[in-house]
Amino acid sequence: MTGKFRWSYDPEGRRCWQDPEAILAGIGLKAGFIFADIGCGNGFFALPAARLVGQTGRVYGVDSNSEATEDLERRAAAEGLHNISLTLARAEDAVVCQACADIVFFGNALHDFDQPARVLANARQMLSPRGRLVNLDWKKEPMEMGPPLHKRFSEDEAARLIADAGFSIESVAGTGSFHYVITARLESGVGTVPETAIDNSGLIVT
Repeated sequence: MTGKFRWSYDPEGRRCWQDPEAILAGIGLKAGFIFADIGCGNGFFALPAARLVGQTGRVYGVDSNSEATEDLERRAAAEGLHNISLTLARAEDAVVCQACADIVFFGNALHDFDQPARVLANARQMLSPRGRLVNLDWKKEPMEMGPPLHKRFSEDEAARLIADAGFSIESVAGTGSFHYVITARLESGVGTVPETAIDNSGLIVT
């Protein structure tokens, strides 16, 4: 990991169906925040995140694809963005900080990790006590784009995986035609999916 599939995206073409600035604003990213982008690729989310958090904030990017991180580094330098720190490593092996991140973010990545439970355990270490974990991923539905269906997590599968890692699910919602977003926190009663977030079908709803 991480993903030749995600690295092959054309960023401008991708913007036709996924708006990174809108997504980041929607999850509450603000100036001064510490943002950890796990599986950052060549910066589809990391670059706009760096612009949003500004010089008083910081973006930590983790990816095992050296071509992707080198491209991200070049693009950040070209924009004069000096608030991005990159780690070339498997997400299973990377903890970029201890209890520092306001948001730990997986952008179309959790399904792609070899050991997602280990990656989530690392996220617990990185997340600040009041921070938020955000998992944006592909819906488990037939569609022309995206990873094979068997590789994907449904909303319920991803939420259970996150809860089992010691997070409390805050919300699950669709975003665009192809994706969902799950937010979770570390707080009292961690490791649970609230019953109020689950409808009669067993799917988690906002």
